[in-house]
Amino acid sequence: MTTALQRFQAALAEADDLNRAAAVLEWDLETYMPAGGVEDRVNHLSTLRRLAHERFVSDGMRGLLEAAELEVGERAYDSYEASLVRVTRRDLELDARVPSLLVAEIAEVGAANVSRWHAARQASDWSLFEPCMRETVEISRRLTDAIGYRERPYDALLARSEPGLTTRRVEVLFEELKAAIVPLLHDILERSDRVDDSALDRELDVERQLSVSMELALQVGFDASRGRRDISAHPFCIPFGPGDVRFTTRVRPTARDSCLFSTLHETGHAIYNQGIPRSLARTPLWDGASPAVHESQSRLWENMVGRSRPFWTFAFPLLQRSLPEQLGDLDAEIYYRAVNRVRPSYIRVDADELTYNLHIMLRFEIENDLLEGRLRVEDVPDAWNARLQRYLGLPPPSAADGPLQDMHWSMPVLGGFVGYTLGNLIGAQMMERVREGIPDLDAQMRAGDFEPILDWLRSSVYAHGRKLTPDELVERVTGSRIGSAAWIAYARHKFGQLYALD
Repeated sequence: MTTALQRFQAALAEADDLNRAAAVLEWDLETYMPAGGVEDRVNHLSTLRRLAHERFVSDGMRGLLEAAELEVGERAYDSYEASLVRVTRRDLELDARVPSLLVAEIAEVGAANVSRWHAARQASDWSLFEPCMRETVEISRRLTDAIGYRERPYDALLARSEPGLTTRRVEVLFEELKAAIVPLLHDILERSDRVDDSALDRELDVERQLSVSMELALQVGFDASRGRRDISAHPFCIPFGPGDVRFTTRVRPTARDSCLFSTLHETGHAIYNQGIPRSLARTPLWDGASPAVHESQSRLWENMVGRSRPFWTFAFPLLQRSLPEQLGDLDAEIYYRAVNRVRPSYIRVDADELTYNLHIMLRFEIENDLLEGRLRVEDVPDAWNARLQRYLGLPPPSAADGPLQDMHWSMPVLGGFVGYTLGNLIGAQMMERVREGIPDLDAQMRAGDFEPILDWLRSSVYAHGRKLTPDELVERVTGSRIGSAAWIAYARHKFGQLYALD
């Protein structure tokens, strides 16, 4: 005889299977699907997402949840059973507020608008994308109204992605960061000649780049028997289950635009998902705690590991052996300094660690202005350019290098950027604890041994899946809620040393 919890798990598994099947189609949409397949794929995704949503928020699921809650009773907060009913209850209460037709529309519009974004970006013409952006803003407003909020529309988006956070709290964190970054950036730019990055202008064979970057992905812990890497216009990671986690990268022919860091970034996402226990699979618990926590892992591996001096002591000889003609006259220290040079730039994904967060603040402010009616879609390029000048001191870019550079706004729900900077903050907090727990971490990285840090993250972070909210997880791992102090200290130390600041 099956228990209430077992019946509940079986129903959750079916809903999850539908969503994972949709994810496979989304991966194909971005990688191998022929251009003529868009119309059909729109229908496939719309149907699957609608069916998964309807199954999840159905009266039958609610009844199974209530029965499971009674059966679970007062079990320990961290237990699988208590976590499953608690997290599902939170998700169900939010998702039930969203009409199934809106869910289908979000999937349909998102699939259709990807190709329109590609076309607008290729033409570098914002006006071609304006209809898509109007859809994104309109759908986002309908979604926030359906979910509900007390103060700001963006609060509803955060409730879905980062439970426990509010727009105001994010603004406070961003203001703290801005107050630290702007003067530090000023000091660095006055001494910009102290770091030479001319080595990054050398051409690198793309196939060799791909080979070395995959070698490094495997070295830091990616399990290729349970995943794969492909090429796409915009790198991403997408998990289908514990045995199949895929990521993409993009590759260009110069060291400045090499695929190495995008590969490390997506590898960070992938090894997070690969590290979540299979026992949580086919439930709402099998994923990262939130997008921001997921980004903490991708940014930690990309930057705090991948842009560190110990990492390059190990990695540069691999890169040099693969590309001896281009890199034979360089050494690890030269390359380490080059990949960490601070230089305001137009492209978010190519930005240095220090200015990257300013790119996110720009987008966060524009999204709030759009949601709250202070900004019209046709005026986004002007708002973008004004903030770019104010924050980074750069003249107006082309539309392709401005508001069309990211695919995020082709997805018809705003709010996809804030997690990157929150992830930077969380990653810095976690890295402080990693260093406390592994005193000889730098020596291990210099030797190419990343297993100790991976083991620490698996046991401290990955093992929990979605059992805990972002704040709960971060406080448990680091002793405090999400904050800016650790990242600010990290940036001041790293760049103060790199640029020999007084």
